[in-house]
Amino acid sequence: MTDKMTRFIEVIDQNGWFCPQPQRWNRLWEMLPEKNRVGAGWNPPLPLILAAWWEASDSAKRARFIDHLRWADDHDVTDEVLTFLESLSSEDWFNGNN
Repeated sequence: MTDKMTRFIEVIDQNGWFCPQPQRWNRLWEMLPEKNRVGAGWNPPLPLILAAWWEASDSAKRARFIDHLRWADDHDVTDEVLTFLESLSSEDWFNGNN
């Protein structure tokens, strides 16, 4: 993972954020390039939103979100993704209490 992405993850950790709120997370996923169908699912996997939001643990949400950040990093869209994520307000982030 690039230093830039690693530093961003440190910032979200310091703020206690697990992942973006569902609508913002879906927007991030839409930004990811080279998505492809794999059986009944997707690579990278879909964000844990809609019904999955209520079923998934906070740690599962975080792990999936980090997978999306890695995908962005591996597919050279780090700057675009970080620009989007850095534009979000604190209310746009899920911290386990909201």
